[in-house]
Amino acid sequence: MENKPMKLLLIEDDVKECNIYNEMAKLRTDIELVAVTNSDIEAIKYVKKYLPEGIILDLELTKGHGTGFDFLKDLKLLKLNNVPKIIVTTNVCSDSVYEYLHENGVDFIFYKKQENYSQEKVINTLLLLRQYKNSKLQEINIESDKRDQEIISDKINEELDLIGISTHLQGRKYLHDAIQYVIENENENNKITVVQFLVNKYKKSNSTISRAMQNAILHAWRISAIEDLNTYYTARINYETGVPTPTEFIYYYSNKIKKLI
Repeated sequence: MENKPMKLLLIEDDVKECNIYNEMAKLRTDIELVAVTNSDIEAIKYVKKYLPEGIILDLELTKGHGTGFDFLKDLKLLKLNNVPKIIVTTNVCSDSVYEYLHENGVDFIFYKKQENYSQEKVINTLLLLRQYKNSKLQEINIESDKRDQEIISDKINEELDLIGISTHLQGRKYLHDAIQYVIENENENNKITVVQFLVNKYKKSNSTISRAMQNAILHAWRISAIEDLNTYYTARINYETGVPTPTEFIYYYSNKIKKLI
């Protein structure tokens, strides 16, 4: 059994419902209502700030901002290590909607118009779900992420082989990892640049890494048949240099490989 109160986030636009949950939280020692909001955007901020164990989510939010669907979509992008238990409360009664919700991380759905609906039952259900950890689900997600990373890595290597960037070149490793980094972080507002990522990973200077990547590209453009280069690298190249820069190369292949996988 858990000794600490369960941290809950309430996403609800009905003032009466919010008041009931607030009063319950004052009277109970097994829950802590860390935040209440009627906005999907604000809710994501509260998830990041408080890391709630449970979420009570109103689906429509007609008097607030966004919908429960918007929140669930943005929540998945956070890639949390500990996924909160989610209970949806809604006036919608639809098999297709319920199926969608369950497929997108919702643990339980309460139809507000059903006879035995109560806020207390919602709380008690979250406390019951708390006992069942997401470890198995997390293991599945981790394995899935690893498989995705392997698929991307294999595709990058295949593309680099096609234009003759040899595996013995240090710059190839940097180019490979840079392309994979861009692909895997395309939906995140990441403040770490590609080169900064490589500097942090390999503990080499910015100039050393940039020079190695450029040398690997130059090597391919010197030894590979022009027909192969024109076939597999179709982006426009500055006619003065005759070869792409590392940045042009990385983003060309990240976009190309995203379309292939």
